Amino acid sequence: MLRSLLVIAAFFASASAAASWDIENDRSTSIKHGLFEIREEARRFISNENAKGLQQWEVMEPNLKTFVPRCAVPLKARWTPKSFGLSRQSVMVICPTAIANIAMGSWYVHVPVRQKQNLD
Repeated sequence: MLRSLLVIAAFFASASAAASWDIENDRSTSIKHGLFEIREEARRFISNENAKGLQQWEVMEPNLKTFVPRCAVPLKARWTPKSFGLSRQSVMVICPTAIANIAMGSWYVHVPVRQKQNLD
């Protein structure tokens, strides 16, 4: 009985901790690149695209399960090519050179975007 109560208590403790976690807290460390910085790079890209005045976009959050090694060079961003087959428009945030690790030498993360709604 005590073991069951401990398991239940641990479950609720981890669930509440996960519920309080958000992208604002996911910052870069010496070994991983944070989703906050990845989203900010997508926002810079979209800000430049919006300045062109053709369409207005807003950045959504990248997949919160994403984990990538720290990038050794500044991030780059561009529109995700249609050939990637994603169901919605997104920005590809690219790290051409990750810190030395055995998993990845480079990486990219898709950050979804949506058109801003006119409030007229």
